Amino acid sequence: MSLCGSVSALNLRWEKGIPKSTTRCFSPSSCKKSNGLAFWGSEFVGEGLKVSGRYVNRKLSTGTLQLKVVCVDYPRPQIDDTANFLEAASLSASFRASARPSKPLKIVIAGAGLAGLSTAKYLADAGHKPVLLEARDVLGGKVAAWKDNDGDWYETGLHIFFGAYPNVQNLFGELGINDRLQWKEHSMIFAMPNKPGEFSRFDFPDVLPAPINGIWAILRNNEMLTWPEKIKFAIGLLPAMLGGQSYVEAQDNLTVQEWMRSRGVPDRVTTEVFIAMSKALNFINPDELSMQCILIALNRFLQEKHGSKMAFLDGNPPERLCEPIVEHIQSLGGEVRLNSRIQKIELNNDGTVNRFLLNDGSVIEGDAYVFATPVDILKLLLPNDWKEIPYFKKLDKLVGVPVINVHIWFDRKLKNTYDHLLFSRSPLLSVYADMSVTCKEYYNPNQSMLELVFAPAEEWISRSDSEIIDATMMELAKLFPDEISADQSKAKIMKYHVVKTPRSVYKTVPDCEPCRPLQRSPIEGFYLAGDYTKQKYLASMEGAVLSGKFCAQAIVKDYEMLVAREKRRVAEAGVR
Repeated sequence: MSLCGSVSALNLRWEKGIPKSTTRCFSPSSCKKSNGLAFWGSEFVGEGLKVSGRYVNRKLSTGTLQLKVVCVDYPRPQIDDTANFLEAASLSASFRASARPSKPLKIVIAGAGLAGLSTAKYLADAGHKPVLLEARDVLGGKVAAWKDNDGDWYETGLHIFFGAYPNVQNLFGELGINDRLQWKEHSMIFAMPNKPGEFSRFDFPDVLPAPINGIWAILRNNEMLTWPEKIKFAIGLLPAMLGGQSYVEAQDNLTVQEWMRSRGVPDRVTTEVFIAMSKALNFINPDELSMQCILIALNRFLQEKHGSKMAFLDGNPPERLCEPIVEHIQSLGGEVRLNSRIQKIELNNDGTVNRFLLNDGSVIEGDAYVFATPVDILKLLLPNDWKEIPYFKKLDKLVGVPVINVHIWFDRKLKNTYDHLLFSRSPLLSVYADMSVTCKEYYNPNQSMLELVFAPAEEWISRSDSEIIDATMMELAKLFPDEISADQSKAKIMKYHVVKTPRSVYKTVPDCEPCRPLQRSPIEGFYLAGDYTKQKYLASMEGAVLSGKFCAQAIVKDYEMLVAREKRRVAEAGVR
């Protein structure tokens, strides 16, 4: 039996059952049936992160109408019987079922983002003792978040959990926190730049299987693409649909724009759909993004019925996602240490790792070592003796992409929005959401908080926060023409936070795939984890979690070698 909650500024009550339908209302004036905001239903940090904010001393006018927020999420989709979910579940189970080590390994892991947390979690499941070191005072890496003086959270990025994220979905289930995902209706919603304030939807019918539900969603939308454009795009996609994974991987040498043109797909298809999709996937435009990235996403979304269905986390990622992983690791004897920044990787005479030297002067030794930081940080700390090894030399091609995440609190509840992720189709913005509607912890009955991804950000990352906010407001004036103006003569900014990440996920440009390393390095006892390492989900939360599982799997397989290595080290130390 399901539960639905009704939350307002004045009351908190829980009721049994979920209504089958409702009228979506976004303000008392826009709906006569209810004065509520309806919640229906059951993918970033690099070196040099900058977080800043500004407060504007404005108060809500007296007599402000209290809107009631009704929190009723869509049920969790039936994804547990998909091939990808079962494959992910089998990999998770292999750690729990592995033979208990006679001598648990001490594995030192640098970086408590999702890749490092995943590595530590599955090593602990296999009976080993991970020691996870995080340079900062916050968990999460690219999903980190902070609380300001008002108690409001602001995040590194706007993170979406897809049905096509089988390892992430398994992780939530293994931790017993499936209820922390707020699933939204199965739709993709795009703003219409030529019709300010209007949106176009791709709605995926629940009654149809994949890929028919996705094809139906595309065919039913006549606002963004014409029928001739749809036909030419479908013909262009046929080789990808018939060629499988080998074909997809072979397209890594072309940008999205080059691939579309080579297949006779009109440029307007790229402009209408794939600029927004490219920016959402990797924060860059189609003239830079590898077509492999788009094809992988389309394959997941079209081949799995609920693949493109989206969920928001019900609160801030460090507490709602990362802390349960830490608690699990600690319950099995592992450790997680914050404020533990690595200064140097110290080597033995044979070129293997001797220990990590930390910024505070302390050192830490282990039976094996993992770097689960962004690739740019790894390259900064890479020992000189390793830099010409081909495995590490190829990392030069992998560079983090800059991204900016913007949070703006307004003095009123905005009406022209949805309980969903929205594709802005703006030249400066990627995706956005009114987090006061989509996320339970952030809900506010009186004020909207828009979280927006500002991308591409390369030309803006060094600009002032005020310039970024001014540019954002100009774009928002087009998305909310009746409610927002660039000069704030309509909705007023109460405060804002700007989070700059100069090096986020690796930039998925053509010919990167051969440069992505396997998790087991050629240095005995040294491993890598991170979404840039070899796994099929590229730069994403799913990719980070899967890379951690692959890293843990490699270490478990190397157990006998690592034990023998430690015995040799002890014996050599005794001879000295």
